[in-house]
Amino acid sequence: MVRCRLVAMNRSPTAQTWSRLQHWRHRLTVPQFTAVTGLLVIAAGTVILASPLCSTDAVGLWEALFTVTSAITVTGLSIIDVGKDLTPIGQAALAALIMVGGLGLMAITTFLQGFVQGRNGLRQRLDKGRALDEFGVGGIGPTFHRILITASCLIGLGTVILYSFGFSDIENRGARLWASLFHCISAYNNAGFGLWADNLVGYQFNAVVCGVIGSLIVMGGIGWRVTNDLLSFKFRLRRLRNFSLHTRLVLRSTVALIAAGTLGLLFTEQFTADGVVHKLSLLHRLQVTLFQSITTRTAGFNTVPLSIETISDAGLLLMILLMFIGASPGGTGGGIKTTTFAVLIGATRSTLQNREGVVIRNRLIPASVVLKAIGTALASAGFVVMMTLLLGIAEAVGGKTSGAGFSFLENLFTCMSAFGTVGLDVGVIAHLGRWGQAVVMVSMFVGRLGILLVLSAIYGSRPPSRVGYPREEVYL
Repeated sequence: MVRCRLVAMNRSPTAQTWSRLQHWRHRLTVPQFTAVTGLLVIAAGTVILASPLCSTDAVGLWEALFTVTSAITVTGLSIIDVGKDLTPIGQAALAALIMVGGLGLMAITTFLQGFVQGRNGLRQRLDKGRALDEFGVGGIGPTFHRILITASCLIGLGTVILYSFGFSDIENRGARLWASLFHCISAYNNAGFGLWADNLVGYQFNAVVCGVIGSLIVMGGIGWRVTNDLLSFKFRLRRLRNFSLHTRLVLRSTVALIAAGTLGLLFTEQFTADGVVHKLSLLHRLQVTLFQSITTRTAGFNTVPLSIETISDAGLLLMILLMFIGASPGGTGGGIKTTTFAVLIGATRSTLQNREGVVIRNRLIPASVVLKAIGTALASAGFVVMMTLLLGIAEAVGGKTSGAGFSFLENLFTCMSAFGTVGLDVGVIAHLGRWGQAVVMVSMFVGRLGILLVLSAIYGSRPPSRVGYPREEVYL
């Protein structure tokens, strides 16, 4: 024993530091490991994107950090011009970072934890499944391979269509091919990055571009479980009742939210004299509002200029609500998720019907799921409010380049866009100082990981209590 102590004392400082890191690494919980892995990927991506090989002199470390954070969190907010400030290699690196953030971050975390900890028992797999939205106790490897194959096929098909019919106005074939591939990668991963300063405004009446991008956004946002169910039934929607409750809730919620967003934006913008759809024909209004309804919940592409002057306050509020709900579990989007929203609606309906439990589609929802839905919604709303308050004092703390202050609605829209990993901007991001941009980066990171996972990483996980407590009524 004395000899072991002497050996430990004789170690070099580097060996002792490595030993402490090894010990700390094995003690990390899954949420903590997920957060650390995300930060490490962002740090590595920042160094790569800031290099002269990837960017011009206009992109420093801070600009690269913001852009990489936005890419890894598949948000799409940017303080640089992707098409001008990044070299072709930099744009390819950005696309790779988007893929890592959209499809690979959670799976990479699972693989890394299994590698560094060397524990692959059933209990550890189940723990990973709860924290990382895994797809079964048989391991994420085969499932992730199927995800990659499906994503590659959809992105490839979209690229061919955009190259052949969508971006036909781009004469250079190489540039057209890259534009098609980049935007399909960005759309499927719900990132919202575009190669042009005005995003997709120049293609607002191009049905092929809007149709392909919108379809990829929806396919990426509904999650792998739903995609796998659809592929298993070969898209025979008449067998919808044979799908799992999760798939039915996601499909119904997605369709309902897209329809509600389209009709809502048609209604709110109809009364805006200088609005973006006021002078358009009915067909073009439907096309613009449908695309904006799809992209508002998850992606962040825009085919109309967004600002406080072009969109009514009612329209901005509707978009904030859509961004808060977001995509579906296991998808590449953010927000509280469509299933969380569906459970909250089911809980409200069951309360009005005086039911003891929450029943949706003749299925009893476990109380733990209902509590998680309530906790997710309340914690997310509280976090967005806190970030909005911090962004509101950005001018006093960090300064900004614009002379006029931003309204509360603009600050709320920006924070919700960041937290929901949407990426829509009403002209705020370009005028924020370092403080405001830091607030936005924190919002993007927390929104991508999920508020409950971040709180679990901070406070740690506790074993379930076996203590029983007496019941007592509380009047509401």
